[in-house]
Amino acid sequence: MEKIVIVVEDVEIARTALQWALHNILRYGDVVILLHVYPTAPRSRNKKKLRRLRLKGFHLALSFKDICNSFPNTKTEIIVTEGDHEGRRVAAVVREIGASTLVLGLHDRSFLYRNLNCKVLAVKDSTTLTSRTISIQGCSNKMGFSQIDISTLSVPEVPVRKIPYQICPDPTAIIWRPTLSRTGRRSS
Repeated sequence: MEKIVIVVEDVEIARTALQWALHNILRYGDVVILLHVYPTAPRSRNKKKLRRLRLKGFHLALSFKDICNSFPNTKTEIIVTEGDHEGRRVAAVVREIGASTLVLGLHDRSFLYRNLNCKVLAVKDSTTLTSRTISIQGCSNKMGFSQIDISTLSVPEVPVRKIPYQICPDPTAIIWRPTLSRTGRRSS
C-alpha cells in the first residue's frame, strides 16, 4: 500500500494533476491523501477567519474527493492544515505520513517557482523515453507526459554564509569623530 499525496489548490492544474495521478500512478490498495495547506494567520486574525479558511480548504478538498470517487476502489483521506505557502508544511506532512509520492500542479504561484526562482522541469534521458500521450477526461487538450520523470525532488540546503567580523580587542581603538551638521557647526 502506497500513500500518494495530492496538493489541493484552487487552480485547474491541481485538478489536472489529480486526474493524471489517478490514471497513471494509483494502484489497487493505494491511498490518495488530499492535502490542502491554508495560509498561516498573523496573530491579529480572529478565530472566525481561521475557521472560514479551514472550512474553505475542506470544501475544496471535498471537490477533489468527488473526482477520486469516480475511480473504483479508491481510498481517499483529506488533510487540511495551517502552514506556509513555501512548501515547508507540505514537505513536513509528506515526511510525517510516510508518503511515497507527491503530486502537485505547477502554476505561476506555485511554491516551487517562488522558492527556486526558475522554471521547474523534470526531464528523463531521451534514450530511455517511451513516448505516450495521455487523454484525461474533462480536459480538452491532450498532454504528453513522455518527458516527465517521476522521481525524488530534493533541493539541497544552502548553508548561510557567515560573515567574518573582526573583533576589536581594545575599546579605545574606536575613534569617535564629531560630524559636521548642515549649518556647519559641530554636533555633539
